[in-house]
Amino acid sequence: MVQRVVATESTLQLIEKLKTIHGPLMFHQSGGCCDGSSPMCYPRDEFRTGESDILLGKIGDTPFYMSKDQYEYWKHTQLIIDVVDGRGGMFSLEGPEGKRFLTRSRIFTTKEREKLEL
Repeated sequence: MVQRVVATESTLQLIEKLKTIHGPLMFHQSGGCCDGSSPMCYPRDEFRTGESDILLGKIGDTPFYMSKDQYEYWKHTQLIIDVVDGRGGMFSLEGPEGKRFLTRSRIFTTKEREKLEL
């Protein structure tokens, strides 16, 4: 099965660390505004998704959402969530760890697109 969103090993390790501190988590791909276009990590019960959001998949058993409008631009790509040193979005949970989540992407092949669900 082809996944729309995947994570690097270092990202999965940081997710596990953040889970021990904050409990269950969720991600929402920021659309731009104050924090740029970056994956934002929140406590699962502190961020509300709605009809304008799409669940792209899970990374480390953590749901990953994106707005439908933004999805239209990204639907041809696989999102690869990575982590790097530095400060990212001020509202995302990884900031105090001196890390920031980063979205990398690659375009799906024709065969992969045929196997996608959304």
